[in-house]
Amino acid sequence: MTTPVERLFTLFDETATILQEELQCTYLEAVAETGENVFHGDVLQEEVSELNAKRLKKEYKEIQLDRFTNEEIRKAFQLAVLKGMKEHTQPHHQMTPDAVGLFMSYIVSKFTGKYLALTILDPAVGTANLLTTVLNHLPGKQVKSYGADVDDLLIRLAYVNANLQKQPIQLFNQDSLQPLFVELADVVICDLPVGYYPNDANASRFVLKAENGHSYAHHLFIEQSLYYTKEGGYLFFLIPNSLFSSDQSAQLHTFLKEQAVIQGLLQLPMSMFKNEQAAKSIFILQKKGANVKAPKKALLAELPRFSNKQAMQVMMRKIDEWFATEKHE
Repeated sequence: MTTPVERLFTLFDETATILQEELQCTYLEAVAETGENVFHGDVLQEEVSELNAKRLKKEYKEIQLDRFTNEEIRKAFQLAVLKGMKEHTQPHHQMTPDAVGLFMSYIVSKFTGKYLALTILDPAVGTANLLTTVLNHLPGKQVKSYGADVDDLLIRLAYVNANLQKQPIQLFNQDSLQPLFVELADVVICDLPVGYYPNDANASRFVLKAENGHSYAHHLFIEQSLYYTKEGGYLFFLIPNSLFSSDQSAQLHTFLKEQAVIQGLLQLPMSMFKNEQAAKSIFILQKKGANVKAPKKALLAELPRFSNKQAMQVMMRKIDEWFATEKHE
């Protein structure tokens, strides 16, 4: 028996392969095209031959999207995107691993438990995989969400991904370190793009700009995110473990002390990464505001392997206890 995710992935994969040949485009572009077709239940590309158009329509007809859950749709689409990314990966086209996205969703829902309505921003939205994972795990809340990314293909995939899951996300195809036309957010989530930011002229607007040479993009993203967060709002970043040991970390430290309180730092299991240099953590900040108090002690933990159910249950209990004492839940 195939699972719903496998069935849906096969549809995306087979139809994208047909479109890739017909349109003479990359597999990843074809995934965006076929996702659009699935959403409309039709073949939108005029260049497709009559024979293949018939074949595609038949495939699309056989799949009824409303029989699948959002998470099934997201996972199947993600598998097709990952296949496409393997073909021509640029370093910044790395998708947040699923286990991390799910854990991030759990943490976001814990911190936003009391919110009935909230606004979420992901300033490095990519294909919207992380953002839709979080949205799918916030049932019963009124959520407005925004995503921005400089890469036009990734934004197209994000748009198709959001449509297929019926998640009304407002997407912006732009350099996220330029001014954003979004409401201030209650929550920012971001798998920080790590590296140097090439636009020195724009970087010069930021407090965290480098004294000389290029500035760190990941530092500027933290500053930009805080700028677009409401007072008392929460920020959840996936950060490189080297964030506080780099040559510009003293400046970052001072800036964070002024602007935010650190709620937590959760180190992801080493087993998830090729080497120590690639290792990441979830960094949780709260923007300073009138009623914001720093926790007596921040939520600090080294997470066990996500596949180790027992150790994860112990960790979840510790996190629950922290919330009970710090957040009085």
